[in-house]
Amino acid sequence: MTAPLTPEAIEQLARKRAGAKLGWYMHAILFVVVNIVVFSMSRYGFGNRPWSVYPLLGWGLGLALHGVSVFVLGTGSGLRERMVQKERERLLRDRGDH
Repeated sequence: MTAPLTPEAIEQLARKRAGAKLGWYMHAILFVVVNIVVFSMSRYGFGNRPWSVYPLLGWGLGLALHGVSVFVLGTGSGLRERMVQKERERLLRDRGDH
């Protein structure tokens, strides 16, 4: 088991997690705004071809991966903590500690 976190460590971790989430939200807002502009340009500014779907898909994939890294695999997330704990236990077992 891991040692309980000190109040300072909790504060630091909370700030780090909140910053990561805020970064994702800003990324998502920028994604929506820029893609509205790009769609408008592709639809009304540079002919009537739907080329804007390509940047939308590429950036959308990047945004999705950013979300996974923040909300699923981020520091302190359940999945990451379970994986770290299993790896710690395996290393201790391989070393001979119980």
